[in-house]
Amino acid sequence: MNPDLAFVFTDSCARRLAQSCSRIAHCLELLNEEQVWVRGSENENAIGNLLLHLAGNVRQWILAGLGGKPDVRVREREFSARGDIAKADLLERLQTTVDDALVVIRKLDGEALARTVKIQSYQVTALEAVLHVVEHFALHTGQIIFATKMLTHADLGFYKHLNQPSHQEKTP
Repeated sequence: MNPDLAFVFTDSCARRLAQSCSRIAHCLELLNEEQVWVRGSENENAIGNLLLHLAGNVRQWILAGLGGKPDVRVREREFSARGDIAKADLLERLQTTVDDALVVIRKLDGEALARTVKIQSYQVTALEAVLHVVEHFALHTGQIIFATKMLTHADLGFYKHLNQPSHQEKTP
C-alpha cells in the first residue's frame, strides 16, 4: 500500500473514531444515571450496555487484535449489565480504550495494514479490522444519539454550523 494512502486511511479512521467518542460524551452530559440504563423492553440495549459493548469491541479488535494486548473480553457481560456502573465510569472506560486504540491505529503503516490477523473467529487484514471498528462504532454512536434525542427531546447541535449563512446554499 502506498505510504501516503496508509496515512490517509489511518488518520481518517482515527479522526472518525475520536469524533464518535466525543459525540457519545456529549450525549452522556445530557443524560442522568437512570436514562443511561433505561430500556424500552428487556430485548433492547440501554445506552450503558452500548458503551460497554463499544469498549469491549475496540479493546478486542484493536488493542488485542492489532496491538498485542491480551484479549480479556467477556462479551455477554456487556449486555447483562443493568445499571450497576456509573455513567462517568462508563465514559472513562470508553474514552481510555479509544485513546489507546488511536495510538495503535496511527502507528499502522501500509505493510501492517495488509497483514492478516485472527480476531474472534475471523481472518481479516488489519485494514479490515480498523474499518470494522470504525463502522461498528459509528453504528452504535447513531443509536446512542437517537436514544439521547428521544430521552431529552434536545437538539444535540452537531450540525448547527450548517445553518450559518456562510454554509447556506445560494439560490441561482
